[in-house]
Amino acid sequence: MSAIEITEIIKQISQEIEVDSNGHGKASIKATARLAGVDDESIRKALKSSADLVPSKLAKELMLQGFSAADLSQWRTDGIPDIAIAIILEYYAYEAGRYCTKQARLVCRSFNTIGIRAWIQDKLGWTKPTSNSETAMTQIQLLAALAQQLAEQEQHLLQQQQQQTQILARLKAVEVEQDRVNTPCGHKYSVVGFANLQGLEISVKEASTKGRKASALCRKQGIEIERIHDPRFGKVGLYPESVLIEVFSTGQN
Repeated sequence: MSAIEITEIIKQISQEIEVDSNGHGKASIKATARLAGVDDESIRKALKSSADLVPSKLAKELMLQGFSAADLSQWRTDGIPDIAIAIILEYYAYEAGRYCTKQARLVCRSFNTIGIRAWIQDKLGWTKPTSNSETAMTQIQLLAALAQQLAEQEQHLLQQQQQQTQILARLKAVEVEQDRVNTPCGHKYSVVGFANLQGLEISVKEASTKGRKASALCRKQGIEIERIHDPRFGKVGLYPESVLIEVFSTGQN
């Protein structure tokens, strides 16, 4: 079979091939069978078997490509989509065993370089509509570009805010350290940190008790208690060295 003969077949089945406004092609079972060079009843039976307990080899191949049994059943009345036509033609060209046809191989070769959808579009002379949808698409693209620009600006502002937050945090840390150096009561420590500094072992219960006592002394003396995150105890207080010396020197838990 020559390319001229295939062209003649296309003319004969042109009424049973269509392309929608999006360029998606579809053909009837009869038209698909003519392209593959097989009897249309063979394809009907193959698609019908998808609902059976033992689907045909072609039905299995289509379902392996993501189509459902319901899809295959619906094609018998609504027509076969272009992507599925490509699978069917390839099946009858190379995988159908003794049912393979030379025509299916020739048709496959004729559209393999551009794809079945573009091939059907070309055979039916379909071109992309130049209507209001083109203008609408341009507007959508402009809106998308504007949204992207706004998103980038928002991201930039977030980065600036994060940088400002980090700078403020560093300044706060410097201020805290300066306060520790300049305060007459010395550096600040947590209860456990001070105990470790003194080489003392302290239980969680003892640390909690001494922490409450240190907090009470700070409140009594009007000293602000700084709190930091501790991975073991959550939030813990930092107390002036002089307060902790008093708490530990009393020998009371």
